[in-house]
Amino acid sequence: MKPTVLIVDDEEGIRRSLSGVLQDEGYEVEAVASGEDCLERVTCSAVDLILLDVWLPGMDGIETLRRLQQQAPGTAVVMISGHGTIETAVRAAKLGAFDFIEKPLSLDKTVLVVKNALAQHRLARENLRLREQLQEKYRIMGESVPMKALRQQIAMAAPTNGRVLIYGESGTGKELVAHALHAQSLRAGQEFVEGNCAAIPETLLESELFGHVKGSFTGAAEDKVGKFQKADGGTLFLDEIGDMSLKTQSKVLRALEEQRFEPVGATQSISVDVRVIAATNKNLDEEISYGKFREDLFYRLNVIPFYVPALRERTEDIPQLARYFLEEFARAYGRRPKQLSEEALAILYRYAWPGNVRELKNIVERLVITCPEETIASSQLPPELLRTGERRAAGTYGSLHEARAAYERDLILRKLEEHRWNMTRTAAALGLERSHLYRKMKSLGINPRE
Repeated sequence: MKPTVLIVDDEEGIRRSLSGVLQDEGYEVEAVASGEDCLERVTCSAVDLILLDVWLPGMDGIETLRRLQQQAPGTAVVMISGHGTIETAVRAAKLGAFDFIEKPLSLDKTVLVVKNALAQHRLARENLRLREQLQEKYRIMGESVPMKALRQQIAMAAPTNGRVLIYGESGTGKELVAHALHAQSLRAGQEFVEGNCAAIPETLLESELFGHVKGSFTGAAEDKVGKFQKADGGTLFLDEIGDMSLKTQSKVLRALEEQRFEPVGATQSISVDVRVIAATNKNLDEEISYGKFREDLFYRLNVIPFYVPALRERTEDIPQLARYFLEEFARAYGRRPKQLSEEALAILYRYAWPGNVRELKNIVERLVITCPEETIASSQLPPELLRTGERRAAGTYGSLHEARAAYERDLILRKLEEHRWNMTRTAAALGLERSHLYRKMKSLGINPRE
């Protein structure tokens, strides 16, 4: 579609000459003689660029520009005038005009200014579209009480520079919260840099965070900029902070206190302005008591604590999340929209969700790919969900002993699922010795490979 240019000038000769030149350049061109006609025209449909004369009969160009910013915000405007002054140009710029050109018009210059203004207009619209996509991608969903409270907490904490420590199980959306904090902060236009302390080998973590100079260690073939420096002016998100070694913790603590650090092998320090957001799925109080985490670093990070609830603590959000993921993956894979049957949704409610929202998302993706029907039946759900549904659907027992055994079997199976059938962790969660857990499973007919 051709870009539309609206010429606003009371001189018929200028309207005619500019229209001819711009049409030859491939633009759709319209022309009006007054500011009032200009405002009336933009109410009908959007235009891409307005060439607006300053001196007009009735409403002048500056007043027209002011009203355009209210009536058609985002429209590119270039001011033209035969009596231009610096003061007028400054006023126009403050009101959002892209450029200011003087009469008599140089047609070549006017064409160049129009091209530049339209290019910037396209770029601005593309940036707006990308920001909207980014906001949608990092939208925090859920109408449960915990999620409403979480969004309120983000709205209060985001505009500050206070450090944030996000707690929550794996898969709950701690990274999503960090992105939301950055997007709503005063640093939103700057870099958001991520570093996963569990995914980066300990031998490389210090270099990843602080950078290094060439030759500082074997394999350092060139200088490297670390994540702290990349995030200068923006936000640094340190995920799984509880997995960081004490040595690296010490250097992070110093960087937080001084906003300065030395790259590995360097002799001069670098100053930065970084807001740090950290996250963990560990109990840092316990890690401190075991000597695995520095208490002084904990207090530096834990200025504003956040807790992201597990999915089993907000089951009322499951339908909304499931619908969102169904729509997202249907679009991504070019499939027809799908929905869950009532029976399937009831099983999603009963499942313990040890992998939280990440697990729900993965399961919905699998269902969109593998289920040809538009309505997903309960029988099409993964086996681990069906086992939970069958266990919890059992309603009556002949004796107290049977009811107690059924309850214990259900609890143990649920804990096994939560801990991915890791026997040591499951035993610890149940308060049992590992050998006792094996005996209990055998007596209840639970196969370790079930």
